[in-house]
Amino acid sequence: MNDWHSWAAIAVFVGAYALIISEKIHRVAAALGGAALMLAIGATDDKSAFYSEHSGIDWNVIFLLMGMMMIVGVLKKTGMFEYLAIWAVKRARARPFRVMVMLIVITAIASALLDNVTTVLLIAPVTLLVCERLALPVAPFLIAEVFASNIGGTATLVGDPPNIIIASRAGLTFNDFLVHLAPLSAVLTVVLIALCRFLFRKSFIYNETRAEEVMALEEREAIKNPRLLVQGLVVLGLVVIGFVLHPVLHYEPSVVALLGAGLLIAISTVETGDVLGEVEWPTLAFFAGLFIMIGGLIETGVIGEISKTLADAIGDSELGGSMLLLGASAALSGIVDNIPYVATMAPITSDLVDSMGGDSDHVMWWALAIGADLGGNATAIGASANVVVLGIAERNRQPISFWQFTKYGLVVTAATVALSAVYVWLRYFALA
Repeated sequence: MNDWHSWAAIAVFVGAYALIISEKIHRVAAALGGAALMLAIGATDDKSAFYSEHSGIDWNVIFLLMGMMMIVGVLKKTGMFEYLAIWAVKRARARPFRVMVMLIVITAIASALLDNVTTVLLIAPVTLLVCERLALPVAPFLIAEVFASNIGGTATLVGDPPNIIIASRAGLTFNDFLVHLAPLSAVLTVVLIALCRFLFRKSFIYNETRAEEVMALEEREAIKNPRLLVQGLVVLGLVVIGFVLHPVLHYEPSVVALLGAGLLIAISTVETGDVLGEVEWPTLAFFAGLFIMIGGLIETGVIGEISKTLADAIGDSELGGSMLLLGASAALSGIVDNIPYVATMAPITSDLVDSMGGDSDHVMWWALAIGADLGGNATAIGASANVVVLGIAERNRQPISFWQFTKYGLVVTAATVALSAVYVWLRYFALA
């Protein structure tokens, strides 16, 4: 990492990151500008940026998002989200904190069964409508859902994209994740609810007039197109089955999502242009720019150098190694999107496990997964779900700033990672 390319790549990444944080220019412009500079200085090239699995744009993430955005765009036209919003508010008796608890629990469970990005794409429109109906600030509810999606996504193999990478590298199954990480995810969801009660306490303002108006509504009247709703739900159900059967079918989630979107457009009467208009193109462009910038750091050896330093610090101590890997992964995943981070760390973790003579409980892999998944909550760009929700909020003229998200994210990440460290120590060392 001694050549000028490495230092130039670091300067470009830090500069772009500073612009994203400062919000002096739009985050999409900062990410695409940073990507362009990485290509201009030769930190990466077209082949690496567009075709490399290791250091290029993760097209699986881009097309998963695109496919699910198209399906959600069709479902929006049916009135389904209005129906769910009214239903949720009535079940929670229109009490703001109860509404948040319900949304957190639904998001966490759905993120484990689907994946966290798909879940926030489905839940965010409901949240916007709920907050509008009850005259509540949108940001706290959307931020809480992002936290819930990343915590819930930790529980299963399909819940968070980094888990798929780890499972592939370590030979872990869906059931392995369920047995080892689902109990932790359930506990952390309860902890999140308690934290949200404190962090967002000023937002739980009960508006009696609005509450009475919503309680008087009949949710069934919100459905505008029953036939399209049935078509949309059938296709969404098939997509979910495709996600769950990934270990059997070996179709990438992106392929399943695109097949679902194509099928739904083919069997319904919606205009293709209208559906494509619902896609959050700025969010996809932001991801592309971010992936190219991180690819520049990978290609110039910067991330590899950081990972090797970590590996040297760990040595052959399994307890010390798992704790350091957990903490470092949480910290780094808050700065660099957790997908390319895990893609880089997976082979290094594999070497660490081999050098220690094997890992019967896969504790090092669980430490990597927990740190990367939960660390994604730390900042506004730490995980895919965060970026997607910020894009949805901005599109609906309810923008959430980088610091507005991050000041809560750092608290939630610190608390959940600390509890996870206790869980890892108890389960795999103290009580093993």
